[in-house]
Amino acid sequence: MADSSFDIVSKYDRQEVDNALGQTAREIATRFDFKGTGATIEWKGEAAIEITASADDRATAVLDVFKGKLIKRDVSLKVLEVSDPRPSGQVSKIDIALKEGISSENAKKVAKLIRDEGPKGVKAQIQGDELRVSSKSRDDLQAVISLVKGQDLDFAVQFTNYR
Repeated sequence: MADSSFDIVSKYDRQEVDNALGQTAREIATRFDFKGTGATIEWKGEAAIEITASADDRATAVLDVFKGKLIKRDVSLKVLEVSDPRPSGQVSKIDIALKEGISSENAKKVAKLIRDEGPKGVKAQIQGDELRVSSKSRDDLQAVISLVKGQDLDFAVQFTNYR
């Protein structure tokens, strides 16, 4: 019988992030506490977002609203790489980078975790920015999924191509 396998990846759904950004922009436009603060949130390129406001606390409040919208849309906050508020002329800006892919260092940590604490006979291979986990037993693969979900990793993980 052929091995069963799945991939561990770290990706985000751009459409869901875009929807959360749109909802945040609409909420900023209508909320009383954001009136007159010049607060905006917008895409900067393909994988970056910029928040602009008249003061650091208003920019941070926009970030909190955005994080709340992401949580409601099941997007992990671990995909965000948020900079500290920085003054830029008369306004304060926060840059947010969206992270995708598992670094080779993190992939090695997860592979070692699976080798050390996972069921016997489970193989983990690093393939670029993802990890392929294979085993003869599907029950072992389920055990690996629950093991990885139980860890507090510093990046978002999803499980794809389960076959």
